[in-house]
Amino acid sequence: MIQGRDLEGWTIAFDLDGTLVESAPDLIGTLNRLLVLEGLPTRPVEAARHLVGHGAMALLKDGFREAGADWDAARAPELLDAFIADYRQHLADHSHAFEGVATALDDLTARGAILCVATNKRTDLSVALIEALGLTRHFAAIVGPDAVSARKPDGAHIREAVTMAGGDPARAIMVGDSITDTAAAIDAGVPCVVVSFGYTDRPAGELGGACMIDAYGELGEAVTRISARA
Repeated sequence: MIQGRDLEGWTIAFDLDGTLVESAPDLIGTLNRLLVLEGLPTRPVEAARHLVGHGAMALLKDGFREAGADWDAARAPELLDAFIADYRQHLADHSHAFEGVATALDDLTARGAILCVATNKRTDLSVALIEALGLTRHFAAIVGPDAVSARKPDGAHIREAVTMAGGDPARAIMVGDSITDTAAAIDAGVPCVVVSFGYTDRPAGELGGACMIDAYGELGEAVTRISARA
C-alpha cells in the first residue's frame, strides 16, 4: 500500500497528444479541412492517428503526402498559418482526456510529485487545450517546443520542462506514447512509461520505454516501481 508523500522530490512529465488527451479527431479534422480546400482526399481519423504527435508542420507534411500530394515548401508558412487558425477554433470540439487521467494526476500530486507537460504542440495551443479540458490545475508547467532550446526527441525538452516546473531532472519520469517521447527520455537520462493507447506507427512495447501501461489506473504502480529502483 502506498503511504504518505512517497514521491516528494520527483517530477512526472507528460506528453500531451495521445498520452493525456485523445486529440486526433480535432487535429485530423483541421488537416482534412485544409485538404478539401486544396482539392485533396481527406484522411479517416483512425488511419491518420499515427501522424499526430510530432508538431503541426510534420502533421501537414505527412498528411499531404498520404493524401497523394507533393509538399510545396514554399507554401509551408501559409499552410501552417491556415492550420493553426483553423485548429485554434476547433481544438476541443471532440478532444477529451483519456479515461482515468484526472484521478491519476490527483493521486500523483497527493503523493508529492510535481507534474508538467512536455509536448511538441505549440505552448499556446497546449495551454488552450488543457484549459478547455479543465486540467490546468494539475500542472506546474506546460512546455511546448517554442519554450525550450530543443524539441523532443532531444532530451533538453524534458530537462528544461522539469526545471521550469521547479523539479530536478535527475529525479524525473516521462510518460508518453511514441518514439519521440522514449527517445527524448533516453537522451535526457530519465525512464519513460509508455501508454499503449496513443499515437504510434510502431507497437508500443517496442518503443524502448521502461514499462508500458494499458490504462491510467496502472500509472501509479508503474511510477512506484520506477522510483523505488532509483
